[in-house]
Amino acid sequence: MIRIAIVIVALATINCTSSTTTETASADTGSIMSDMKLKTLDGKELKLDQYRGKALLINFWATWCRPCIKEMPSIEKAKDALKDENIEFLLVSNETRGQIKSFVRSHRYDFNYAQLDMPLARLNIQGLPTTFIINPQGEIVFNEVGARDWNSKESIQLIKDAILN
Repeated sequence: MIRIAIVIVALATINCTSSTTTETASADTGSIMSDMKLKTLDGKELKLDQYRGKALLINFWATWCRPCIKEMPSIEKAKDALKDENIEFLLVSNETRGQIKSFVRSHRYDFNYAQLDMPLARLNIQGLPTTFIINPQGEIVFNEVGARDWNSKESIQLIKDAILN
């Protein structure tokens, strides 16, 4: 039993990182956007095309990921600070809708949540949290692995720059 617990902790540590890696958009932007399979918490298909014309911050997270949970208050503050801007915030998990709904009920953040209906690896997501910022034309202009203070001046400016791209 102790070995199983050690393996679980090791896997969680590997998959949930608090380090930060930043890069700008890759050549696969179009395929990522069209290939991403999402569902609402009601089980309906969610297409990213519905956000075309708006910037979009997509944060991939999990209920068991401490850095993911730790950065959520700053995401909510950034969302509030940018409420009059042309941007939507979408928090995406590949966990079951039941797990996500349970988290939503107990944490009361004002986010749009979605379930990823495909493996994270198909999007080349190698750690959580991972955040994509997509400009109004549907191009990924920023992606980062690791937690960040999204309410910092630098982060707010990063988001605003994406809105203008």
